[in-house]
Amino acid sequence: MMEILPAKIGDRILCDEWLHILDELNIGAFTVNTARQVSSMNLSAQALIGLKDTEAIGKDCREVFVGVPCLAKCPFRTSREVSTDEPVIQIFDEDETAHFVTRMATQVLGPDNRIVGCMTILQDHSPIADLIDRIHYEERSLKIILDNLDVGIFTIDRGSHLTFFNTEAEKISGYSRRQILGKDCSALFEDEGAREVSLLKETIADGQSRSSRQGKMITQDGVTIPIRANYMALRNEKGNVIGGLAMFHDMTLVHQLDQAMRDRYTYHDMIGKSPAMQKIFDMINVIAATDATILIEGSTGTGKDLLAKVIHSASRRADKPLVKVNCAAIPDNLLESEMFGYVQGAFTGAERDKPGRFQEADGGSIFLDEIGDLPLPLQAKLLRVLEDKEFYRLGSQHTVKVNVRIISASNRNLGRLVEKQLFREDLYYRLNVFRIELPELRDRRVDLPLLIGHILRRLCVARNVSSPEISEKVMELLLNYTYPGNVRELENILEHALIICQEDKILPTHLPEYLHIRPAAGPVVPTAVARSGSSSDNKERDKLLATLQRHNWHRKRSARALGMDRTTLWRKMKKYGLLD
Repeated sequence: MMEILPAKIGDRILCDEWLHILDELNIGAFTVNTARQVSSMNLSAQALIGLKDTEAIGKDCREVFVGVPCLAKCPFRTSREVSTDEPVIQIFDEDETAHFVTRMATQVLGPDNRIVGCMTILQDHSPIADLIDRIHYEERSLKIILDNLDVGIFTIDRGSHLTFFNTEAEKISGYSRRQILGKDCSALFEDEGAREVSLLKETIADGQSRSSRQGKMITQDGVTIPIRANYMALRNEKGNVIGGLAMFHDMTLVHQLDQAMRDRYTYHDMIGKSPAMQKIFDMINVIAATDATILIEGSTGTGKDLLAKVIHSASRRADKPLVKVNCAAIPDNLLESEMFGYVQGAFTGAERDKPGRFQEADGGSIFLDEIGDLPLPLQAKLLRVLEDKEFYRLGSQHTVKVNVRIISASNRNLGRLVEKQLFREDLYYRLNVFRIELPELRDRRVDLPLLIGHILRRLCVARNVSSPEISEKVMELLLNYTYPGNVRELENILEHALIICQEDKILPTHLPEYLHIRPAAGPVVPTAVARSGSSSDNKERDKLLATLQRHNWHRKRSARALGMDRTTLWRKMKKYGLLD
């Protein structure tokens, strides 16, 4: 049984620990001494009656609560004073706002069982009013109060064994007191809530209160539920820690509501409530059900790959393959064989027939990423596939018919490439049946909070860790950054922070260094990458960077200027952290 043993020093009753506990529950509480002077008052009581503790402590309780009749069972009431057994009273705060408050009073006993004061509990619109008459005022424990609050509460001893389990805790967990009391508190959490057990033990070890915003509990039925919890140390009359107290709420409904709100702005894995993204979601609903050819344009990192997956998964071809071809990553001399396949003997080393990407995508969709880098000769062959739904494999005289939907993407404006005669006009118009332009992240800043939360949750799930809180300063930095690398850069920033952060809150020190300064034009090179490596590596990196910037980050032209193919350039860009 949990004991509350208030001590008396002079005329001041020391119930600070319980006043603090009740504060956490938004329950007002104050104490009076035998002279009927207010000796202590928690913050909730101060807010309720509209007085600061400095204005009330030392004053007669009848002066503080003017016009409020004493409780009939008050141990210090005189027979001539007006009293009532009615548990509900009306109290006006400093704004003259009326509060209908339930109250109860209990004697406070000293070590010698002598009455040294009285504690009164106040709660606005509380269900505990009907319990007043059933409470034994001689008890020195407040367990019966805790047992009737709408928050789950349990206590443990220093050995982590459960010593108290209130009614709400039974409702949330599904365990009865008979089942759970005396067991190790880890029975409530198991593997899913190992962090909660650790927080409790740390609280008992150092006496410091802790909070858990995203805790997990295992119910008796084996269901994992989200909880929000506060952990406090329990002390005896000498101030020694004798155990811990946990107050927790079932956050299932809150999480469901949060998920429902997120779903309003989610299309599969795409997130956005900005007008630009909502327009794209509406367009997907229209075009996904068709077999129309789609062209996706947008800067690197805006999510063209993801959008292609979303369109395919929402189409009638969802049960068939989605085959991706990165036109910029495959050398020109291999592109044709990769896309259309070859037959045995087509060239040296062709020892067997090999189907191409188009044949692999038969019945489904093919995603031609960075289509703007496709060589002109191959553009003509692609045009024939679009027109005739057939092609020749390399070295073959027989056509192969396919039924594929073509989704293409480019981080360059194909219309401008057509004007410069770098892209076939007839092919452009065949690809541009439906055009979707993905906005840059800086143009959809209203989506940033949604994206930050979504990406952080996804990264934490992948790492099997609890999602940390984001400090106000970090959120300010994230919301004010320009993101030249778009959503991909945001993902990299959050992953970096999650790796560095070993606490419950992401702080500015956990962010990449370059985020603290104004970003340069073009892709940002992380400081750690820019300063690492040997002198020769640094020279090669600087040469690559200068060439890429000179050619506006066009890989094909940059590779030509450096005297290497695009694959080699891509590998070196990856090596030096220059991929945007």
